This record gives sequence, structure tokens and C-alpha cells, in this order.
Amino acid sequence: MSEPVNIQFALVSHTNNGKTTLARTLVGMDVGEVRDAAHVTEFAEAHPLVESEAGDQLVLWDTPGFGDSVRLLKRLAMAGNPIGWLLREVFDRYRDRPFWLSQQALRAARDEADVVLYLVNSSESPQDAGYLPAEMKILEWLGKPVVVLLNQMGPPRTGAQEQGEQQRWKQYLAQYPVVKEVLPLDAFARCWVHEHVFYEALTPLIAPARQPGYARLLAAWTARNRERFSNALHTSAEQLAAAARDSEPLPQTERGMLRSALKAVGIDKDEQRRQELAMAALVARLEDGINHATARMLSLHRIDPGQALTINARVRENFAVRAPVDKAQAGLLGAVVSGAATGLSADAMAGGLTMGAGALLGAIVGGLTMAGAAWGFNQRQDRDRASVQFADPFLQTLLVGAILRYLAVAHFGRGRGNYVESEAPPFWQAEAEGALAAVDQVRLWQAVRAAPDLGAATREVEAVLVPAVTAALRKLYPNVALPDK
Repeated sequence: MSEPVNIQFALVSHTNNGKTTLARTLVGMDVGEVRDAAHVTEFAEAHPLVESEAGDQLVLWDTPGFGDSVRLLKRLAMAGNPIGWLLREVFDRYRDRPFWLSQQALRAARDEADVVLYLVNSSESPQDAGYLPAEMKILEWLGKPVVVLLNQMGPPRTGAQEQGEQQRWKQYLAQYPVVKEVLPLDAFARCWVHEHVFYEALTPLIAPARQPGYARLLAAWTARNRERFSNALHTSAEQLAAAARDSEPLPQTERGMLRSALKAVGIDKDEQRRQELAMAALVARLEDGINHATARMLSLHRIDPGQALTINARVRENFAVRAPVDKAQAGLLGAVVSGAATGLSADAMAGGLTMGAGALLGAIVGGLTMAGAAWGFNQRQDRDRASVQFADPFLQTLLVGAILRYLAVAHFGRGRGNYVESEAPPFWQAEAEGALAAVDQVRLWQAVRAAPDLGAATREVEAVLVPAVTAALRKLYPNVALPDK
């Protein structure tokens, strides 16, 4: 085995283009300061990214942004050794701030970097970025390979749209030989598979003698993310299995000839009330399970688990109910699927239903009958006692919701701060449903309910959920080679 290596990337850009934001996403910690202002970062800071068992280290340098690049280029062009002159000069930190900050950035890039990562604002046209030619020339004088990263790409879009934007930048930057690669790596709307492409693409730019160490680092990164992927989907599968196996007995009522007669002719309002209470209790446990599973996935991704409710609300907003219900009913049903039905949970935990929530819940499935609910709930007999459980079509919808929830968490960019918006675009649902199209849902949920324990039931769901999420990722990112297990 070769000796351990210390490989370093320097993240540079024009000021206020999002370097520290991206550094937070890559590092997985709230490093540095993020503000919508120029020159927030004043000193170059090193942050560890990955470490291998052999002792190899991969380090990311977050540097100050370039300021007045055009003026800087003109001054450098007058020197015989431009970069050497800049790093020898003494600039006033306050009176000549753009030059002083540029000096800090270039010093870190020259002294520390194996590869320079140059971040651009992808939302603007490259022809409109007046600083770009000057900064490309300055980076060329450094003599280090440069990889351009497209940041601020906006909400997740289809693969074709993102590839078109990448190609636009590639064509423009082809005039600069120092640029070796152009990659999308958005701090705000990226998935971990983007990072895998990023790390692999940098392999040819690492010095040959250091590549064995870099290969070990990439293997360590892959193993870490695969373990997180597996644990996150296990958490979702366990929550789904528990929901499928859950049931709620109907509250007992007094028996008598009059009640039996009322029930026989269908006017026993107390019976409807008992059904509604049982359904609400079932939904409350479902919502609690979804929120706990979401919080666990957030923790696995080193994100504040307190954002679980917000994430589920965002998933709900982009979830279309596939059921014969009206708009109001669909809204409530979408809340149940996403784990955002907080009103129902509050009602159930308070021991009753308020503001007609129970009646609306009952209306979703058209009321329970002796033959069972048509869509969301089934009624069954357990040891001479009636109970309700979730019906198979509803469980299948929960499975779709679980895929959307994983995609939302996996696309989170820490630089954004707390989870805010746009990470669950509507087109994701079509991909999730397509990935589940061949699943025999009747067999699946029968096997889950018949499993001897929750662990066995969870494995039944995992056998469907993991391939479905993998297929959805492959469809969303057709040119990305997902790392094998």
C-alpha cells in the first residue's frame, strides 16, 4: 500500500457567489459565516472532508472572494511574475480590501491546493459575468488545474434541463485551457449522487503518485454514503411496515335490541362516531411514525431533525392524491400521507374530534360499511371485536410518499440553513410511481401483515423500497453512475 496522502481542494470565486454555502454542504457542518453580502469570508479556512482507514485526508479550503478582478488583472499584467508579486506585496486590509482579500484567496490556492474549485453563479449568463475573463486569466497564472462548479441552479429540474445549462457553460469556458471540467454542484438543490460525480471527475486531475490515496478516500466516501442510504431507507421501511400492521379496535358499546335495530337500518350515529374515533387514532399514530422517521433521516444526513414537520409540509404541497375524492378531501388525505395532518393528531390525542375533522376523515373513504372501506381503511374482526386498519391502496400511496420524503431529505443543501422550499418538485411523484409500477401491492402488504415480527415485515418493505428509490435516482440522473453497494 502507498503512503497516506493529504489532498487539498481550494474553493474560490468572485465575492458573494456562495463559496461558504457550498463548503457547508460538502463538509456537512455549519462552517464559516453565510450572509448575502460581499467579502463575508476574510481568511482562508481548512475543513476536513473525508479520511480513509489508511490515514489519507481530503481537505477543503474556503477562501475569501475575489473583489475588483478587472483592476487586479491590470495590475498583475504589469508584473513579470504576477502571482509572485501579488503575494509579496503588503496591502492595507481596510483601505485596499479587494486586493487584500484576493491575495488571501490566491495564497491558499497556490500553497495548498491540488485542484482549484472555481464557483460560478449558474443563474446568470456566462457572457454577462464581466469578472469571469479576468479571474480565468488570474487562475491560469496559478498553474493549478481548475474545475468550474455551477452553483445557484435553482430548484431541482429534469435531467435534460440541468444538462442543457451545464453544456451552455462548458461551451463558453472551452476558450480557457486552465478549465479541466465543468460540473453542477449546487449547495441549495443537490443530491449526494452529484457529489459522487464530482469526486470521480477529479480523479484524473490528482497527481499520479497521489491517486492511490485518492482512490482510498473516494472508497471511504462511497461507503459512508451507502451506509447512510441504507439506514435512511431502513428507517422508512420500518415506519411503513408498522403502519401496515397497525390496527385500532372500535370502542365497545352497550348491546341491546334497540341499538341492534338502529344499526340494522343504518341510522346508528354512535356507530359512525366510534368508527371515526378509531380512524383518527390510527392516523395520529401514522403521523407520529412519519415524523419520527423523517427526523431520524435528517439526523443521518446531519441536518436539524427539528425540521421534520417542515419537510413533510413541503412534500404535502407537491403531492397529488390519486383517489376519487374532492379537493378538500384530497388536501386532508395528502396531509395524512405526508405526515402533516397535525390537526387530526391533536384531536385524537385530546380524546375527541373537533371542527368536523372526524366527519371529513370519514368522508374520504365514503364511510365504513360491512364490506370495508373503498379506499383508505378496512374494517376487520379480531377475536370477535371489530377494528380498522389501513387499506392496501392507501399503503401504496404511503410508499410513494416515503420515496418523495427520502428524495427531499437527500437533496437538502445545508448552506440554505434550515429546510425551506422547492426540494420536492411535482415531477418527482411521477418518477416514484413509475419505479413502483411493477410492484404486486396485494402480495406485498399480505406478506408484511403475515410476517412473524416487525423486523421481518420491514425486510419485506425494504425489498421493494430500496430498488424503487435507486430506480428513481437513476431516472432523475440518467448520466450518473450510482456507486454499487
